[in-house]
Amino acid sequence: MNTTPPAPTVDLRTTPPHERHALVFSTFKALPPGAAMELINDHNPRPLRGQFESGLYGAFTWTPLENGPEQWRIQIAKPVESKPVHGVDACCGSCGG
Repeated sequence: MNTTPPAPTVDLRTTPPHERHALVFSTFKALPPGAAMELINDHNPRPLRGQFESGLYGAFTWTPLENGPEQWRIQIAKPVESKPVHGVDACCGSCGG
């Protein structure tokens, strides 16, 4: 019996722009190691990928599934060997967060 929950899909096309990145990061944070989410967007999520690379370098994989022009679909996964990332999975307390 497979008890793996289905991969969450985050469709940003109807989400207000100022809420989009926070929603993606909170969904990613909730993923257990080895799980993935699917992102759907109405434009190329290049700036979002930059945020992932600057804050989570090596702690995610980014796999394009569809590259526009009407919609972009990306699979964002948390590797099985993923270690906790400061500010995402835990806080050491030194930043006051």
